[in-house]
Amino acid sequence: MSTPHNEANMGDIAKTVIMPGDPLRAKYIAENFLDDFRLVNSIRGMFAYTGKYKGKEISIMAHGMGMPSVGIYSYELYKFYNVQNIIRIGSCGAYKPELKLFDIVLSNAVFSESNYALTLNNDNCHIAYPSSFLNETIINTSKNNDITITIGNTVCTDCFDIYMTDINQFLSRIPKDFNPLAAEMEAFALFYNAKLLNKNACCLMSVVDSKYITKVATPTERQTGLNKMILLSLESAYNL
Repeated sequence: MSTPHNEANMGDIAKTVIMPGDPLRAKYIAENFLDDFRLVNSIRGMFAYTGKYKGKEISIMAHGMGMPSVGIYSYELYKFYNVQNIIRIGSCGAYKPELKLFDIVLSNAVFSESNYALTLNNDNCHIAYPSSFLNETIINTSKNNDITITIGNTVCTDCFDIYMTDINQFLSRIPKDFNPLAAEMEAFALFYNAKLLNKNACCLMSVVDSKYITKVATPTERQTGLNKMILLSLESAYNL
């Protein structure tokens, strides 16, 4: 069985999938962290690999950039490949001065102005939540592996927030008590799909830029310099 966007057969993809946005990051994770891995999808260059981490079968699949892209790939994984858990790992821009480059953020809720839920499911919804089961697993795993994470609300935008003409106007439209830590571009669609299909999803992010600091992570650092977050996602998947 395959879909228009995924050539994998049923059984090629594990019950738990770790999803970075970048296909080259998926390739990097498979080559550096998995044993006996195999490529199971390469359509549109959206690489998916299945292998073993400490003997447990896990898949790594890229989801591209933005809600439409992650919406398609996560929906198909849940609906057609019987995936139960998706751990998104990505990058984010920090909205709090205490967050530094490469700090790890775990989303506790995500706000978006997107009409993704309205278009998909006739639902005028703008806040979505991760699986408490997955978040608790990641929190416990971070403690056991001495990996510091920051937990809080995040926002999910339809454009790269650095390119916004006036980010303060966007921030003024966020619910007053939401108090976001950071911004990214995919988690809302992932969380909404998981809720719609009764599956599990969560979102781990590493800070790669901030409105409070001028330094930003290089493209190479974004692709391969996030090993602590990658390790946390793999250890958490192993513990499921």
